[in-house]
Amino acid sequence: MRTLALSLAALVLTAAAAPAQEWAKQRLDKSPRHAEWVKVKHDKREVQAFVVYPEVKEKATAVLVIHEIFGLTDWARSVADELAEAGYVAIAPDLLSGMGPKGGGTAEFGGDDAARKAVAELPADQVTADLTAAAEYVAKLPACNGKVAVAGFCWGGGQAFRFAANNKDVKASFVFYGTGPQAEDEAGKVNCPVYGFYGGDDARVTMTVPKTTEVMKKAGKTYEPVTYDKAGHGFMRAGEAPDAKEDNKKAHDEAWKRWKGILAKL
Repeated sequence: MRTLALSLAALVLTAAAAPAQEWAKQRLDKSPRHAEWVKVKHDKREVQAFVVYPEVKEKATAVLVIHEIFGLTDWARSVADELAEAGYVAIAPDLLSGMGPKGGGTAEFGGDDAARKAVAELPADQVTADLTAAAEYVAKLPACNGKVAVAGFCWGGGQAFRFAANNKDVKASFVFYGTGPQAEDEAGKVNCPVYGFYGGDDARVTMTVPKTTEVMKKAGKTYEPVTYDKAGHGFMRAGEAPDAKEDNKKAHDEAWKRWKGILAKL
């Protein structure tokens, strides 16, 4: 899957910049759920991660959230909060931790362009190790039942597909407008069911889905992609914005409903 990772990096460099996300920050500020920053350590790295807990009585399944090419933005953290609202422990690691000009993470890059370039250049093995450490951390929390799913968006969507191949414990992978394997040997490494969410007006990514479907089927793997008519790339973020286009909003709402439905069956 390393070749796939390199192609992903090149692909997402053309993605549209994330707009201002004040509305996402406002959602976080108003959330009644407990959220905290934690340090996840492995090897010689220390990864900052945002964890949000659901207000539930029993132990809950966890979801590992992989951010877009823009790094760990307010919107990515708000997704973690929405998952907690739905009853799941959510952890969103900042994969730019330690990579900033002063040794910090996403916040030190000062804008989408610099963060996008830095994320695209992250070493594939480092990303896998960071995600593995975050998954192991959240699985061991007292509030977690030990089950972990992964979800990613744009660049993170491709990484969610990679993680399904690189981790034998993850229960499901949710890929939002990210590319998947294009060869049967890559597909054969996938360890869990993969559920895809794609925009009908996002040909750059969505036109790769038929080949991924083909190789996943040949490899005997579960892959269930759904394409949302007239939705663009990034519709989960764009569909939530105050000025959202109706097609993106519709796709956003339908995708969340589907996502929650699958999570509930894990």
